[in-house]
Amino acid sequence: MEKKAFVTKEQIEEIVKKYPTPFHIYDEKGIRANAQAVKDAFSWNKGYREYFAVKALPNPFIMKILKEYGVGSDCSSKTELMLAEKTGITGDNIMFSSNDTPAEEFEYAAKIGATINLDDFSHIAFLEKTLGKLPERLSLRYNPGGIVTVSNGIMDNPGDAKYGMTDDQLIEGYKILKSKGVKEFGLHAFLVSNTVTNDYYPMLAERLFKLAVKVKNETGVKINFINLSGGVGIAYKPEQTPNDIKIIGEGVRAAFEKILVPEGMEDTSIYTEMGRFMTGPYGMLITKVLHEKKIYKDYIGVDACAVNLMRPAIYGAYHHITVLGKENEPCDHKYDVTGSLCENNDKFAIDRMLPKINIGDYIAIHDTGAHGYAMGYNYNGKLKSAELLLKEDGSVQLIRRAEKPSDYFATLDCFPEYEDLSK
Repeated sequence: MEKKAFVTKEQIEEIVKKYPTPFHIYDEKGIRANAQAVKDAFSWNKGYREYFAVKALPNPFIMKILKEYGVGSDCSSKTELMLAEKTGITGDNIMFSSNDTPAEEFEYAAKIGATINLDDFSHIAFLEKTLGKLPERLSLRYNPGGIVTVSNGIMDNPGDAKYGMTDDQLIEGYKILKSKGVKEFGLHAFLVSNTVTNDYYPMLAERLFKLAVKVKNETGVKINFINLSGGVGIAYKPEQTPNDIKIIGEGVRAAFEKILVPEGMEDTSIYTEMGRFMTGPYGMLITKVLHEKKIYKDYIGVDACAVNLMRPAIYGAYHHITVLGKENEPCDHKYDVTGSLCENNDKFAIDRMLPKINIGDYIAIHDTGAHGYAMGYNYNGKLKSAELLLKEDGSVQLIRRAEKPSDYFATLDCFPEYEDLSK
């Protein structure tokens, strides 16, 4: 698959006149088309709802776009709950899936009517003590343990993950919920991250559908909704074949009709909590080349760093790079593309074959629309960049300003003279 930037060199040269690099820019047209495709892929299920994983891209402008397609919010903290509420997303349009959860966060989730998804068996009693009684609608998170495999081999090791409940805990949990007056029951599981295969969701669905039948038979609890969570990934590398959400939706439908329909559970709602798949490919980090250094290797130094995109530094993750204006030139130069942090892992690419790069060139780092800006931090006193939205009509909207030094100093009481800094 050829990976093309959704902006041109000429567009960026105009944009930087108002918004200097580095910045993340998001493609509204692409986000809208993908949200519609997801909605269509699961339209066979009357109760279907996508809960966008706010952790992936916590920006209300993006959340409002997705809201137009019936998308809710998957939140994992009080602050994310507050963001969803401020965006106009409330009640059962919010799924609160957290772990090691403080009481105040459960209280806030209950206050705004979010559906609480309990990660641990002990949290049933903790939640009851915190709220005085259990909500009438609750979900339990499942961890099957062991190794997860699909058609292309081993995917991950849930048995080594801190999330969810065992089979026995889950069965006992539903019995307790039923005895405590809970009326609507959910089942949730997240087993694997960033899968690039159409087989993952159907495999997970079949497993959870069978478990839902087991729960009904052993406890008398009828599961009202089954949440497949996230895990549907994107093709970061050009040689990868992207997931086809239509095929994935049909695979889940086949499992639904094979397992749940014969059990009289055809009114079970299917939920998803995708973040990366929803917005990942529709974001890019735009950065300018500042320096070229030649020692034992050739280094290209840009004005972005791991503060703007952590994934390559902490995971060794691949993000494709386009040198804007040089898309058709041969990739015959080997570079490490680096930021300015005092960390040797602050590299966006290592030994990457790219066109000849000159100081002043603009580089687009692909697939930063999820877990890009969101994972930023302030190490070395670096300030987080702006976020821009490329509108469908070609105009650009600032949807988050760049940080200023005054933001960095805002939590310190000892430097009041910095409060009015604007640069």
